[in-house]
Amino acid sequence: MQTFAASPDSLPIKSGYATVNGLRMYYEIYGADGGVPLLILPGGGSTIQTTYGVILPMLSAHRRVIALEPQGHGHTADRYTPFSFEQDADDAAALLSQLGIAQADVMGFSNGGNAAMQLAVRHPAKVRRLVLCSVFYKKEGWVPGLEAMFRKADAAGMPPVLRNAYTSTSPHPQKIDTLVSKLMGRLLTFRDWPDSMLQGIQQPVLLMAGNQDVATLAHTMALYQLFPMGQLAIFPGGHGAYLGEAAAWVPGSKAPAGTAAMVAEFLGSSNSGK
Repeated sequence: MQTFAASPDSLPIKSGYATVNGLRMYYEIYGADGGVPLLILPGGGSTIQTTYGVILPMLSAHRRVIALEPQGHGHTADRYTPFSFEQDADDAAALLSQLGIAQADVMGFSNGGNAAMQLAVRHPAKVRRLVLCSVFYKKEGWVPGLEAMFRKADAAGMPPVLRNAYTSTSPHPQKIDTLVSKLMGRLLTFRDWPDSMLQGIQQPVLLMAGNQDVATLAHTMALYQLFPMGQLAIFPGGHGAYLGEAAAWVPGSKAPAGTAAMVAEFLGSSNSGK
């Protein structure tokens, strides 16, 4: 069985469940208290640890980090409803409210990054700054062949490290086929987001991607240009390698440390309102 060895100091100071919109959502809390916390949203089919296990100790070294697992992911059970980025955003906003957090910086990877965009659109007062990692907003922006891959995807074809993480944490591991079906259904039925929706995001945005990511560089550049207060960073490598994401993880790579430093600089002091 392929496993993923995250950093040994990637341990939460608190973990638990919150009932949000009828969902029993799993979350973890890391780092020092005080200031504006950072909410992190994992990628599709992933857990907190498979997306952020390498970089989490760096992100939480000087600030409070709230990590969640959305509907049907990791420790969080599924609903009898399709996955949607809008629902994930509403659930994340409800979790912040339950935890008594009026506003947070928000970071999301892949599907979690798309949910983070919707969080800024649907609940703008909840979001101070936004870090988007390896996202898209129009299907035409996918690299060639990706849609065909989605149409043929099944649980057997999942990266083993993600499949094993799901089956070892999920309250219903036998539903892994349902997980993949819902993930692919969300992507294949995706309706392009209008430019005007993203132009309405007024918060500072740091957009990050690999130069061999799931969206083309041209698409990532077009998205960056929509944000009134956007910054762009392109890293060498594939989908999530710059974060230390489990399926793209290169043991010993310095890339996650560089990414964490860039994120920390962008977010600034957790006590800053700027």
